[in-house]
Amino acid sequence: MRLALFLPLALAACQPAAPDPRGVDRDETLLTVSAIGRAETRPDEGRFSLGVNTIAGSAAEASRLNNEKMAKVTSALTGFGIKPDDLQTSSLTLNRIDYGKDRGRFQANNIVVVRLRNLAKASDAIVATTTAGANLLSGPSLRVSDTEKANLSAYAAAYKAARARADAYAAAAGLKVDRVLAIRDGGQSPGFPVPMDAMAEESMAGRAVAQTVAPPPPPFNPGVNSSTVSVRVDFALSD
Repeated sequence: MRLALFLPLALAACQPAAPDPRGVDRDETLLTVSAIGRAETRPDEGRFSLGVNTIAGSAAEASRLNNEKMAKVTSALTGFGIKPDDLQTSSLTLNRIDYGKDRGRFQANNIVVVRLRNLAKASDAIVATTTAGANLLSGPSLRVSDTEKANLSAYAAAYKAARARADAYAAAAGLKVDRVLAIRDGGQSPGFPVPMDAMAEESMAGRAVAQTVAPPPPPFNPGVNSSTVSVRVDFALSD
């Protein structure tokens, strides 16, 4: 009976060791490498903050005049392929002025965020809206509409950098990369431009632009946007 009790223990001692929970075999070495990849992409849409600032003798008059001017501004935008869904009101204010030369009068502001999908028309759109009566302007925030597609090259660059670093470590240790155990996406770190939400929160009270005649189109250079992604890769190294 005593021999029967010891027999399972002896058999258990002969069994192979349990797999390493990290995924490497007993004759392998785990190497974890973190790396980043960058991508530069030309933006294909821009967002501007524009509006109308109106001062009048009464609250009703300031509001009425502001609404009329703003209607002309938004109408001017339709010629540039801007649809209702591309306009978002970001600020509506009406207040009594208690200081300066306009003390006792009323000021109305209406500011919208405009999404322009054709950057080639940006300069002309700015001229058209300011000519129509817009005297508040801020921006642009230039973006890439399909960020996932734009980052594909960055993902590939991040993995290649991780693999190159793993090969360097393995060579220095007299080993070689045997296999990839895991790839963990570290997410994206946005580069330029500044998010539109932050830009829209800026005070625009002092950005009134007096317009008498249509100005020449301003220079507009879309440049490129940069983004960074990170990755962490687990490699198994062996002799």
